[in-house]
Amino acid sequence: MTEVMTDQGIQEILSQLGIQEINNGASTGGKWFKTRGERIESYSPVDGRLVATVNAATEVDYEAVILKAQEAFKVWRTIPAPKRGEIVRQLAEKIRFYKEPLGKLVSYEMGKSLQEGLGEVQEMIDICDFAVGLSRQLYGLTMHSERPGHRMYEQYHPLGIVGIISAFNFPVAVWNWNTALAWVCGDVCVWKPSEKTPITAIACQQITKEVFDANGVPEGVSGLVIGGAEIGKLMAEDTRVPLISATGSTRMGKSVGATVGARLGRSLLELGGNNAIIITPSADLKMVVPGAVFGAVGTAGQRCTSTRRLIIHDSVYDKVKEALVKAYAQLRIGNPLDQHNHVGPLIDKAAVEAYLDALNKATKEGGKILVEGDVLTGEGYESGCYVQPAIVEAENHFQIVQHETFAPILYIMKYSGGVENAIKLQNNVPQGLSSAIMTNDLKESEAFLSNAGSDCGIANVNIGTSGAEIGGAFGGEKETGGGRESGSDAWKVYMRRQTNTINYSDSLPLAQGIKFDL
Repeated sequence: MTEVMTDQGIQEILSQLGIQEINNGASTGGKWFKTRGERIESYSPVDGRLVATVNAATEVDYEAVILKAQEAFKVWRTIPAPKRGEIVRQLAEKIRFYKEPLGKLVSYEMGKSLQEGLGEVQEMIDICDFAVGLSRQLYGLTMHSERPGHRMYEQYHPLGIVGIISAFNFPVAVWNWNTALAWVCGDVCVWKPSEKTPITAIACQQITKEVFDANGVPEGVSGLVIGGAEIGKLMAEDTRVPLISATGSTRMGKSVGATVGARLGRSLLELGGNNAIIITPSADLKMVVPGAVFGAVGTAGQRCTSTRRLIIHDSVYDKVKEALVKAYAQLRIGNPLDQHNHVGPLIDKAAVEAYLDALNKATKEGGKILVEGDVLTGEGYESGCYVQPAIVEAENHFQIVQHETFAPILYIMKYSGGVENAIKLQNNVPQGLSSAIMTNDLKESEAFLSNAGSDCGIANVNIGTSGAEIGGAFGGEKETGGGRESGSDAWKVYMRRQTNTINYSDSLPLAQGIKFDL
């Protein structure tokens, strides 16, 4: 049964999350500031209803948050990492407690399905669990010195303030991907969430505040500044913020990267994707269809790992095309709080315009529409943000195909000959985030994963491009930005490496056998 959200229902969710009043857009964790910036109104793309309004942070508010973060870092970095990990463990338990209302708020404010909203909150829990174990494994190396009576080793120290700029499509998980690791590493964090989803950010800050207050965590370890591009610009230019982790468009990432690079700061950039699935003659159609369809229409095509292109061998092209068109005819589009629906709305009407523009450009370049795209109207679609997922026969070199459109548009194209031809097509785009191949041929799968194979940060065999487990490092190459978040050794980006040499002998031999007698 579809849940129709009312003003009372919205207030109940916010109340369950401990949010009594929303009018302040900056926080140091222990304190909310009465911000006086422009009023940001958050409307749900589900039904067009106002979720809440909040005052944006000003430059004065930003400065206050940064100063408090600097003070907090001096204390937080001295707390043993396992003790910091224990606090993150408690945060995971608190998020578990709030999983249902937070997941519902994510779904309603952003527009993704309730299952995906709950799944995103589960990612927060998972990364906290990962970080707890990591807090006892911040390893360095020990090296043998060429000088007798000497020991060499390396260790990692926290950087300081980590600035987090996140996007609307994963309004809570990406923040926690960064914070959980940064906090156990001894860093403090200041977060600028997307101004399209500010209420979920306030909810996360409130949940964190409960845990941090109970543990006496210094005010400033978790900072929040809600605002537009001007806040992001302040953060990128600020030499007191050694690391900026930015998730969003390639255009935004190039600006942030250039600004941070000009002051020799560090950037962790997670930007656009133009992800393809290669479908070979031996592929199992029962795996191809659900993998491709979910990858293309999940979150209404608003994932950086969404499937944008299918590169299909000409011998199975017609068969795959027919199966896809049949599957698209079964898609249910509507209120994402109804778990029977497959596709929810786009984030706003600007995204709808971008979707329509992309379809228009695809046909002008010679693309053939297989499944018509359109804006849906009528009962249940009053927000004007619901669109029909589309399939377009296209060529990889089309300008619009080379571009990432954050919408449910799937471009399909043929390849002939060996798998190397498909890999060449897949790699021939500016982005390099996620990729996949559907094959039962061992040689093809190994070629895809080889040095001459996929040039993406993520390469999958017999699963789609969309979604990733937190245990592996997440990110991509080329215009995707080169950053890595989440699992594996991604924690190292939040720390500075230091090489140490200890002389425990009675003499001072110099390296490389140099003599310097006085």
